[in-house]
Amino acid sequence: MKIIRFVDHAGNIRYGTPTDDTYTTATALDGELLTGLTPTKELLSVAKLLAPITPPNILCIGLNYKRHAEESGMALPDRPLLFIKPTSTLSNPGDPIVHPKTTEELDYECELAVVIGKTAKNVDEDDALDYVLGYTCANDVSARDWQLRYDKQWARGKSFDTFCPLGPVLVTADEIDDPNELQIQTRVNGETLQNSNTADMIFDVCEIISSLSKNFTLLPGTVILTGTPEGVGMGRTPKRWLVPGDVCEIEIEGIGILTNTVEAA
Repeated sequence: MKIIRFVDHAGNIRYGTPTDDTYTTATALDGELLTGLTPTKELLSVAKLLAPITPPNILCIGLNYKRHAEESGMALPDRPLLFIKPTSTLSNPGDPIVHPKTTEELDYECELAVVIGKTAKNVDEDDALDYVLGYTCANDVSARDWQLRYDKQWARGKSFDTFCPLGPVLVTADEIDDPNELQIQTRVNGETLQNSNTADMIFDVCEIISSLSKNFTLLPGTVILTGTPEGVGMGRTPKRWLVPGDVCEIEIEGIGILTNTVEAA
């Protein structure tokens, strides 16, 4: 099932199944995403599309595509490399990515986002997908100067407001046969800059969930960003930084297209 979270024209936050990929109307779903949704026959107009979930935590895996590690000039990691984005980075489909005044090196990263559906602790790889509610598109927006030169660690450079757009839909786990074999792309102003497949991941979705769950509890609603493929702005010659006015599209096979425009702070 494809699920959107949205504001209806009465100002209520609702869940629904979109009637088409314009996301202007949806068939209402009653209930809550993490405890169960019930189909109805009520057709609603979508006033504003929202990120499909408001996560308690946003966990991110770095250097998780072989060719991205190569373009970054970094060795392949021996285990999933974790960093965390604050929930204040969350942004809706269609909302602006705000270009901070304090960075000159704003970068895009298309990522498959995994949404955890139930509490996961000490999970075996063979059972990991049983804990997945669904999948959505993410853009792990990054200020590379803060990440790589000023702080020389990833926390601040990944954590400015609006640096984690999610959406446009959550596709339930039963709709995705294999999350480790999905085409994934970034387009900026219509130009394809990243074009890869999740099969290039160093650690697949099952390995990531299992590994993280053995360090700490994965709460229901937790979002895990699984890494980005090659083609990021910092890896290009010349480098391709996002600037105000750029339209950034993240597309993942079987999920949809997440679109956000860059806006000056």
